[in-house]
Amino acid sequence: MTTHTARTTGTVAGAAGTAGPVDGERLRRWRLVLGGDGAESTGHALTGRDAAMDGALTALYGGGRSGDRGRSGRSAGLGASAPSVARWLGDIRTYFPSSVVQVMQRDAIDRLGLSALLLEPEMLEAVEADVHLVGTLLSLNKAMPETTKETARAVVRKVVEDLEKRLATRTRATLTGALDRSARISRPRHHDIDWDRTIRANLKNYLPEYGTVVPERLIGYGRADRSVKKDVILCIDQSGSMAASVVYASVFGAVLASMRTLRTRLVVFDTAVVDLTDQLDDPVDVLFGTQLGGGTDINRALAYCQSQITRPADTVVVLISDLYEGGIRDEMLKRVAAMKASGVQFVTLLALSDEGAPAYDREHAAALGALGAPAFACTPDLFPEVMAAAIGKQPLPVPDREPDR
Repeated sequence: MTTHTARTTGTVAGAAGTAGPVDGERLRRWRLVLGGDGAESTGHALTGRDAAMDGALTALYGGGRSGDRGRSGRSAGLGASAPSVARWLGDIRTYFPSSVVQVMQRDAIDRLGLSALLLEPEMLEAVEADVHLVGTLLSLNKAMPETTKETARAVVRKVVEDLEKRLATRTRATLTGALDRSARISRPRHHDIDWDRTIRANLKNYLPEYGTVVPERLIGYGRADRSVKKDVILCIDQSGSMAASVVYASVFGAVLASMRTLRTRLVVFDTAVVDLTDQLDDPVDVLFGTQLGGGTDINRALAYCQSQITRPADTVVVLISDLYEGGIRDEMLKRVAAMKASGVQFVTLLALSDEGAPAYDREHAAALGALGAPAFACTPDLFPEVMAAAIGKQPLPVPDREPDR
């Protein structure tokens, strides 16, 4: 996001709903958007709340448009002290809606190098928690002092619990339906008959004189709730660019692990491979068990996942990675081909987040697509449908367009 765009987002959202003459309101908005250096020609002076809002924006984005910064000599700055940053965080939460606050916080961390201040407990208590903040905290995990870790875990837990509330019910319902469908049998016992589907399948045998349907073919459910029907392996790239995907995948992993009909394994990797399955009952423990950053060895990670497969025809492997492989490319592709040939359902997600089009290795994505494992970005809301399709061995809901268009 450019400086001008970010400032525009904040000021338009913050100024919404302000009354006044049309021309005066237009000048006011332009003055807020352009900042002090670029707005002298508007002749509009800011006072009160508007002046405070402009001050908060100037502290982050500077006084003028991004193209004027070199000439004006003015630059952004929040100062080096935690109290000044804490006051600024309080100000932006006062003047802007939560969605804009999150954007401004991310910009402050990226533009002004405030990551180090997040190691202080009082700073963590002041920020607006979201997925991106969690990713930043995880990247700082190794440098985090013990006095901060408890606060950091509380921040991460709040975000994780909010995500679980949003995603868990729909995920369980969608996957339960897919598991039930995959378990249907053609010779069910009487109490296992799916009467709705049986009637629809036999409507051609309706006898009007008797007012009934003669069921030539019975459709029923297997006892999916009494045994594990599918094995799921989530294989997650923990390189720095995948931070949001790691957060979402950890939450989904915990949700899947709570379903008795699924046996879920969660594997994270960079150049090393770590199996975090034993921690799936608490996604916060999973997240703090990751180490964002470092290189990438997809081939090594898939080799481990392949070694854990005992029922290929009933296994779904989900690789979540931008596919920038640092390992042996040809071996990686051979492993995917071998897994698919054995009956494994293989899914490649370039990202599991709401961020839109990710950066990814196009050559590797095309090679996987040629193997019948199309690579595509996936939003958290779409993930249950992707998993349901994979479990039911149905075509995946791949977006019509390439993820970077």
